[in-house]
Amino acid sequence: MILSRRAILAAGLAVPALPRLAQAQATRWQFATPYPDGNFHTRNIRDFITEVESGSGGRLSIQLHSNGALLPMPQIKRGAQTGQVQLGEILISAYGNEDPLLEVDSIPQLVTSYAGARKLADLSRPMLEARLARQGLSLLYTVPWPPSGFYTNVPVDTLEALRGSRMRTFNVMTNRFATLIGATPTLVQAAEIPQAFATGVVNSMVTSAATGVDSAAWDYARFFTPIGFTWTKNAVFVNRRALEALPAEVQATIRSAAAAAETRGWAMSEAARDSAQATLASRGMTVPTASPALMEGMARIGAIMADEWAGRAGEDGRKIIADLRAAG
Repeated sequence: MILSRRAILAAGLAVPALPRLAQAQATRWQFATPYPDGNFHTRNIRDFITEVESGSGGRLSIQLHSNGALLPMPQIKRGAQTGQVQLGEILISAYGNEDPLLEVDSIPQLVTSYAGARKLADLSRPMLEARLARQGLSLLYTVPWPPSGFYTNVPVDTLEALRGSRMRTFNVMTNRFATLIGATPTLVQAAEIPQAFATGVVNSMVTSAATGVDSAAWDYARFFTPIGFTWTKNAVFVNRRALEALPAEVQATIRSAAAAAETRGWAMSEAARDSAQATLASRGMTVPTASPALMEGMARIGAIMADEWAGRAGEDGRKIIADLRAAG
């Protein structure tokens, strides 16, 4: 076969086009979360991913690994720092051993409403952003869990009822709380809760109604006593280098979708509080109103823990609490 000069030139010109074709392919990111698909945080993430993929015009594709399938929560932040995944979600206070500032939203009774939780989130956000930035991460959004309550097989009218129990904990502050009330703290990740109760490793816990639904708490506990323990938050973040490698308009799409996810997530959290408690009750659990004696005990322990935390957190911590109290 004899090729014409024009065909040879055309073939030669086609070679440089191959890298451009490769560049046009979608960038693929991995996203790790420790929570199951039915959880409102995970559903919110899926909406976030849909908005990002659509807004990027197909230039960015994100694969979500839920329920700790790729990385358990203790490894997610490190995984995002090293580029094992590009996006991650964690319970911020679970990393309190790294920095006391990360524990602020797990001080019992520091805030007692969603409005208070919003003020606390706004006050602490610049400090959280700065700490993540130093680790090569960029904060995208935060969303609180619904307020927590006690899961037990006996009524809890006072904190004395929990003395001697084996309490599931999930961060430094719940560990300290258990110690202060005379319970034995045991760190258990969310995915392992049913097994921990079934094997007697724990027989009480304090966590949200949403986590109770996720873990089918009616199979291992008879009572859920709402106490507004805390409004702990999850954070979604991205590897900063991976983010900055994207075109500016795709970065803007991610930031816009993150802002929408934060607004949507706070509303979903409030809705989950009511729906999850109703689900627990419909499954046969008793959901009583907390007694005045129980709430007095909670206020007392909360004040002790706030003072302890301020001592560890230093000037930044004292400023957050002072500004929070000044805001009313």
